[in-house]
Amino acid sequence: MNVDKWALVLAAVLLAVLPFVASGYILYIINLLMIYIVLALGLHIVIGETGQFALSHAAFYGIGIYVAGILNNNWHLNLALSVLAAGVVAAVLGYLLGALAIRMRDIYLALSTFAFGEAMQWVFLNWTEVTNGSNGYQMSPAQFFGFELTSDLRAYPFVIAGAALMLWATVWLSRSQLGSAFRAVRESEVAAQAMGVNANVIKRVAFMCSAAYAGVAGGLYTTFSSFIHPESLGFWTTILILIMIVVGGIGSVRGAVIGAVIFGLLSELLRQVLSFQEIIYGLILIGFMMFAPRGLFSGRRPRKTAPADGGAPGGTRA
Repeated sequence: MNVDKWALVLAAVLLAVLPFVASGYILYIINLLMIYIVLALGLHIVIGETGQFALSHAAFYGIGIYVAGILNNNWHLNLALSVLAAGVVAAVLGYLLGALAIRMRDIYLALSTFAFGEAMQWVFLNWTEVTNGSNGYQMSPAQFFGFELTSDLRAYPFVIAGAALMLWATVWLSRSQLGSAFRAVRESEVAAQAMGVNANVIKRVAFMCSAAYAGVAGGLYTTFSSFIHPESLGFWTTILILIMIVVGGIGSVRGAVIGAVIFGLLSELLRQVLSFQEIIYGLILIGFMMFAPRGLFSGRRPRKTAPADGGAPGGTRA
């Protein structure tokens, strides 16, 4: 815990100094990393905390972007309200998706949520009256009480504050009774229900929280970006976020943050070699699954199994 606190203090100092010494491109990268962190934290809730293998994160991210962008373009809504609206709309849709998908498990759950993600990308591409379709959607600068966020520097403090708030919410949620219920469902639904936990409700809430994080990330994205194309909201984006939490360590808040930073930077470094990105990420993922399946910082403790002779775990035979 002391290491985490010192790391947070160091990160806060570094982030406070950066606007005075860094270029606009560096600030853009930091803003993008904060978005990845919020997305990774959201996927951590549904997969790492609750054990529900969902592949619809990019869809809710896109919903957040379009909701916030449309509200700003048409009504010039305050930034805080547009980000809140993006999170709420995504949360409602996430709850509905969770209600439909909770009876499915493993590969069937993954396929159903994958289908939802593909369906939403089709909507983004073909609902031209709202999203402008394959031409992409142009967004006006976000506004905060008349203050226009017309550059990465102006958006920087809002994105940092939003990411910090979501990180705090994740830690609080993990330590709360709801977080304990999430992990109980992850370990054993039968045991969780025996302890009085309604597994179906908990899974729906997990989907809702995860989608809300993605929606907020989408809303924050509109503060420093003026354009979005549906192709950037496809299945590959979800896979990238999934790799972040797998490499960082499934079930670990620390792992989700570190994984988001590592692969956020790596995706930017590999931008010039797009044709090799999938190969490189695939090799990294295969390597971790083979040699470090628990990731860099796993939040799960290894289960103790009883030996074949029925003795106590870790015991020796007489």
